[in-house]
Amino acid sequence: MTRIGYIQPDGTRVIVDAAPGDTVMSAALTGDVDGIVGECGGNMMCATCHVYVEESSADRLPAMTDDEDQMLHCTEAPRTAISRLSCQLPADDPMVVTVPGSPT
Repeated sequence: MTRIGYIQPDGTRVIVDAAPGDTVMSAALTGDVDGIVGECGGNMMCATCHVYVEESSADRLPAMTDDEDQMLHCTEAPRTAISRLSCQLPADDPMVVTVPGSPT
């Protein structure tokens, strides 16, 4: 099991144990993490699994594909340099991601 931390918009942390083969999104759905919806089931057809990745974890992650880059233009919360779709992030190593809040 790999521990994934999800920081909620209010600052609370939720820790989920991810099973082998999980993505950061699938672990969040299994762990009932608020703010990760995954409407498309991880098929990169929506942006409801948008997260902000800690910069210290970014180097260990697979490179962003052109398709993921395009889908990140559809996020509800502002896109930043550390935005990723959690369905594209393998939960192979412990990491912490921030769940974006809704824009105000």
